[in-house]
Amino acid sequence: MTVVDRPAGARTRIVASPSGTGSEAHHLDRVLMKGNEAMAEAAVAAGCDAYFGYPITPQAELLEWMARRMPEEGRVFVQAESELAAINMGLGAAAAGARVLVSSSSPGISLMAEAMSYMAGSRLPVVLINVQRGGPGLGSIGAAQGDYFQATKGHGHGDYRVPVLAPSSIAEAIDLVRDAFILAERYRTPVMLLADGILGQAMEPVAPTFRTLEKSAPNWILDGADHRVPRVVKSLHLRPEDLEQHDIALQAVYDEITATEQRWAGEQLDEAEVVLVAYGTAARVARTAVERMRAEGLRAGLFRPITLWPFPSEPLRAVAKGTRAVMAVEMSSGQMVEDVRLAIEGAVPVFHHGRMGGMVPSPDGVVDAVRRALGMSEEAGR
Repeated sequence: MTVVDRPAGARTRIVASPSGTGSEAHHLDRVLMKGNEAMAEAAVAAGCDAYFGYPITPQAELLEWMARRMPEEGRVFVQAESELAAINMGLGAAAAGARVLVSSSSPGISLMAEAMSYMAGSRLPVVLINVQRGGPGLGSIGAAQGDYFQATKGHGHGDYRVPVLAPSSIAEAIDLVRDAFILAERYRTPVMLLADGILGQAMEPVAPTFRTLEKSAPNWILDGADHRVPRVVKSLHLRPEDLEQHDIALQAVYDEITATEQRWAGEQLDEAEVVLVAYGTAARVARTAVERMRAEGLRAGLFRPITLWPFPSEPLRAVAKGTRAVMAVEMSSGQMVEDVRLAIEGAVPVFHHGRMGGMVPSPDGVVDAVRRALGMSEEAGR
C-alpha cells in the first residue's frame, strides 16, 4: 500500500468546533500547529475517552493539551504520579471499554513495558505515543530514533508484537493517530505511534480535517454479567497447554496484521540506482538528499516505511531489485537497518548512515555516505 503525504496549508488561527460521536468532521481550518498538540487534538477528535500520562520532555505539550481539552469535552484526563501508574490506569480503562491514549517519551516508555505485555496478553486496545529522545539512560531531550528495537521487537516480555506507525510530518501524524485507534480496536491490541522530538516540537502549517470515529459496543468490556456469559480480562494462564493455545491465537492475529496492514510510501523509485530507506524525521533529511543526488545525475529514490511493524519487507525487496545499493538512514547507531537487511536477503549491498544522541543526519552527510558506499560496493564487485 502506498501512502502519500497530504500537502500542507497556510497559517491561520485555530477554529475549534465541538467533537462528535458520529462520522462528521472535527475541523481546524488551516492552522500552524506543533506536532505534540496536533497529535493530541487528533486523539480528542477520534473519540479518545480517557488520557493518562506523566510529564516528560519532549512530549510534555501533548499532555498539556489534553489537560485542557479532555475536561472541555467532559472526558477523563489524569496526570498520574508516574509512568507505571499511567499505563496501568490505561489498562484498567481499556478493560472497562474506554478508548484510551497514553503518551510519554523514551525512558517513560521503558517503564511501561510490563503493562504493555499485559495488555497484549489480555487483548486490550490502547494507543501509546512515544515521542523519542536521545539515550540510553536519561540521555538528552534531543530527537532520536534509538527506540526502534524497543517498539518493533516486543517492548515487554513474551511472544507478542504491536503495530507501530511512524509519521514523518505533522499532517501525517494527525491521520495516523486516528488510524492507530482503528487498528487497536480492529485487532484488540495495543498500538504504538513512534514519533521523535523534532516531530513533537516542530510547528508546521497543516490543513487537516480532524475526523471522528464511530463508537461501537466493545466485545471485551467488563460491564456486568446479568445478560451474558461472564467475561474475564486477564493475561495469566497457569497451565502451559492453555497458555500455548492462547499464544497460538495471538500469533494468528499478528499474521493477519502482517498480511493486511503494511504501509509505505515511495518517492522517485522508478529506475532508481540507489534507494534510501528512512522513517520519521530522518526520512525528511533523506528526501532532500535524494533531490541533491538527482541534481548531480545519480538516480536516487526514497522508500519510507510507515508501519515499522509489520515492516513492509516484500515491497522493499521488489523496489531494491536491480539497484546498485540500499542505504538505511537513521537517527541511531543502526536498528531499522537490520529489518532492511532481512528484507533485501542479500540481493544488493545494504549500508547504514546514522547519527546518535540527539544529532540529526544532514543531507550532505547522507550524500557523502552514499558516494562512499557505492565506491565500496564497486570495489567489492571487482
